[in-house]
Amino acid sequence: MSRFMMALLATALACPAQADIALSLNDAHTVLVQGNQVDAKDGRPDTVSVIDLKGEPRVVATIEAPGSVAGPPFAVWVAPDESWAIVTGATKTDATAMPSGVGPDDRVSVIDLSATPPAVVQRLQAGVGATTVRVSPDGTLALVANRTAGTVSVFTVAGKRLTPVSTLEIGATALPSGIVFLPDGKSALLSRQGDHQVAVLRIAGTAVTLDKRPITTGVAPYPLDLAPGGRFVAVGNMGRGDGDVDSVSLIDVGQEPFRTVQTLALARSPEGLRWSPDGKTLAVGFQDGTTKVDSNPFYKPQGRLMMLALEDGKLRPVAEAPIGRWSQGIAFSRDGRTVLVQNMVEKNIMVFGWDGSALAARGALALGTGPASIMTAW
Repeated sequence: MSRFMMALLATALACPAQADIALSLNDAHTVLVQGNQVDAKDGRPDTVSVIDLKGEPRVVATIEAPGSVAGPPFAVWVAPDESWAIVTGATKTDATAMPSGVGPDDRVSVIDLSATPPAVVQRLQAGVGATTVRVSPDGTLALVANRTAGTVSVFTVAGKRLTPVSTLEIGATALPSGIVFLPDGKSALLSRQGDHQVAVLRIAGTAVTLDKRPITTGVAPYPLDLAPGGRFVAVGNMGRGDGDVDSVSLIDVGQEPFRTVQTLALARSPEGLRWSPDGKTLAVGFQDGTTKVDSNPFYKPQGRLMMLALEDGKLRPVAEAPIGRWSQGIAFSRDGRTVLVQNMVEKNIMVFGWDGSALAARGALALGTGPASIMTAW
């Protein structure tokens, strides 16, 4: 990294109240070939890119850390003061994993963002297939969903470091995927793609247990995100991936028992999903057939970014724009006026302007490797 970029990053992180960064976790070991995820075979390391969102977005630092496109695009957590972060890696290059050459991984990395340049300061293990990572509202507990292991890893958080505490068994075929804490920190939701339900986790100190009543949304619930204000959780239901329309659900967590209040059939494979900072808009990225081979009748050369307005407890589509192929995570700038969308095939992050009613394409950030998860502090 150049001295200019190091100085720019140091300035951005020196004043947390004024900073505006996103972290993109990039999978260099997985590529899409004829509709199959296989090893890239070029030996390049996975990376994390620090993106300055003040003004026109730009990458100001890139460091090496294990990451993966497997799992929802929430394999990154950023501290509220933007001084540190956690990333996970669900897969890695594995020559014995035939025929793809990609096998499961369990690595978790803690990154010091206040260092110049940013650096990995702790490495540890969760469960096999470690994907979504979230930290409790009070900053004392971290949960990691382990898709392959069928578990959730529980860590305590202190001094910007993690300590393993326990492992919650979910089920070998459950494919635990997305996690979101609720505002009081006493409950969390866990999407279970494999058995088509959203589980409620009850939390008392470091003890995490499963509530007896799961929530039903749609087929293969995957990414989860909590709206600012804490009343609603959005869920992307990935379906069977076989050409049929998929859906987005809205869960009301403002009353017990938590319940699904809306499910919208919109397009296919809603993997990217993120609320705007003001909680008025849900951005959803639909892969929409872009991972299929060209000869597949459901193939499309572009995905779709759709903006849904939250009005009177219901979601309503208000705008959309074409995006790239095999799209992953979505992020908003702190003021909500800039939207980032990750595209694995193009190895870039598209930039859009958003004024609350219309999207305006503003180019793309070329990364040279596949952006697989993205997160901001808000």
